[in-house]
Amino acid sequence: MRDALAVDKWIFFSVIALMAVGLTMVLSTSYLYAQERFGDGIYFFRKQLIAMGAGMVALVIGSLIPPALLRRLTYPLLAVTLIVLILVLIPGIGAMRGGARRWLMLPGFAFQPGELAKLALVFYLAHSMARKQEKIKTFAVGVLPHVIVAGAVLGLLLLQPDFGTALILTVVLYLLLFVGGARIPHLLGTGALALPVLAYVMLTAEYRLRRLMTFMDPWRDASSSGFQVIQSLIAFGSGQLWGRGLGESRQKLFYLPEAHTDFVYSVIGEEMGLLGALAVLALFGIILMRGLRLTSKIEEPFEQYLAFGLTVLLGMQGLIHMGVVMGLMPTKGLVLPFISYGGSAIVVNLAEVGLLLGLSRRRL
Repeated sequence: MRDALAVDKWIFFSVIALMAVGLTMVLSTSYLYAQERFGDGIYFFRKQLIAMGAGMVALVIGSLIPPALLRRLTYPLLAVTLIVLILVLIPGIGAMRGGARRWLMLPGFAFQPGELAKLALVFYLAHSMARKQEKIKTFAVGVLPHVIVAGAVLGLLLLQPDFGTALILTVVLYLLLFVGGARIPHLLGTGALALPVLAYVMLTAEYRLRRLMTFMDPWRDASSSGFQVIQSLIAFGSGQLWGRGLGESRQKLFYLPEAHTDFVYSVIGEEMGLLGALAVLALFGIILMRGLRLTSKIEEPFEQYLAFGLTVLLGMQGLIHMGVVMGLMPTKGLVLPFISYGGSAIVVNLAEVGLLLGLSRRRL
């Protein structure tokens, strides 16, 4: 029992604090919307509470799985991920929402394969890079296979389309290769080859190009493409230092679209003020710093790469979400880990935390 509890308490209690904020904000931001749409003001709150319960089970299981068994799960997990990413693209199997086909409709809930893809790719990269550690500086063995496998996953994500998840996984891929010792010219070269693909993806989707232009100047189209960002900035501004108070947000009253998912941090800024927003940022900072500290303590290559990948994955999702809602990055459909509404995301995020806690056992 002592061994089971000998995990990083800073990470664990930071996540618990974020989950408490998340439940509060899901209820605050979704009550009126759920009441109007479903006639049940706690509809989203109840579903989030169930997802968090399932996520805590995933956290406990993840923290108890031996690293040797984790490594054996790499290829089965990757295979399952590729299969579901293909299935979600098939009409009648994958569900279309908001112009994107990102969900598999299962009995009782909708599952988002993109969340599983994040975990599967980190597992694959950690396993493969540990196995090829001596040849990581060679292009044919150390870089190219990882770029090809990641490219297959990213390509399936872009077909949904899910540009935000693809962006996060691209950053994770190159950061892992960099810390693993891959040569800079190899990374720059593969990155340069990807630029035409990026340009094609941006220019062939009108809404992505519009988002980019809106990022440069949201007020050029304030009633349409710039509406979300402007309403988000109004929310932050009206919150000032102390906030309006829990439940007192005005922007969530059908001014700020997706207030319980993609723009939940805006409502945090409005209801809890600058201090509340900074407190949430600090909690993510603790997770990021403790995760990186854990990485430096681990000597076994697979576990080290896995800890780094999971830490970057959680940190990047949080930072990108915050950057988007504050107008520092183009708008993307990314939830805030542990806080935004979303069953698939909360379960997978808590499983990732469980894996980190398992790796931290008796190390910190």
